[in-house]
Amino acid sequence: MADKGVIVEFDFAAMNGAELLFETTRKFLSDLDGIPFDATTEARYLAGGNYQGGLAELFSVVKTKKTAQKAARDLAAAFNAALTAAVPTSVTPAFRNFVKVLADKGVKVVISTRADIGVMEVRMAFAQILSGDVVLYQESSPCYGAVKWDAWRRACVANRLRHLSTVAVTGSGFGVKSALIAGMGSMAVVNDHVAYQDFGGANEVVSELSGPTARRLLEVLRA
Repeated sequence: MADKGVIVEFDFAAMNGAELLFETTRKFLSDLDGIPFDATTEARYLAGGNYQGGLAELFSVVKTKKTAQKAARDLAAAFNAALTAAVPTSVTPAFRNFVKVLADKGVKVVISTRADIGVMEVRMAFAQILSGDVVLYQESSPCYGAVKWDAWRRACVANRLRHLSTVAVTGSGFGVKSALIAGMGSMAVVNDHVAYQDFGGANEVVSELSGPTARRLLEVLRA
């Protein structure tokens, strides 16, 4: 097992997946049954929770006859498709530098995404930075805009990392809390869409992933 590890929630930490998810959901609900959707509705019913549970609660309020189970499955698929299309242009030079600084210090970096890593464009986007210590990992989650604690642990096991010496890099306050429950440290990347969330408990709070923020992460890892 690697001595030190980092799991990057690429969709929400390296790219603004929160905004993409919001726009995907707004279009999906409008097309589904003309259901209005704004940032307050997202925060109240969906953010950080299970797709199906949140949609069931929302559907009961708006009095639609659509079923939450099918809608949850279809919305998750729509978001994953949107991610698969968006990820290839989101592997920026700043992110490459972030990964390089960590890998050069012997830290194993797991790039986790909900996008389809079997798609050639996705794999090609990461090809230049993948190595023995930098791996691509696909994580499907029923959670809206975050993952639960068991997803962090599952990623550790799948990539031979010790959770106590691994830091989760997340793009939401919910991700910070789930990392804490998983017994892991965390770095939170905050943008305007998620700024209202509680990021208390994060070891570091930053606005982007880059070479300088990687060096701050190395201090958390004591690497």
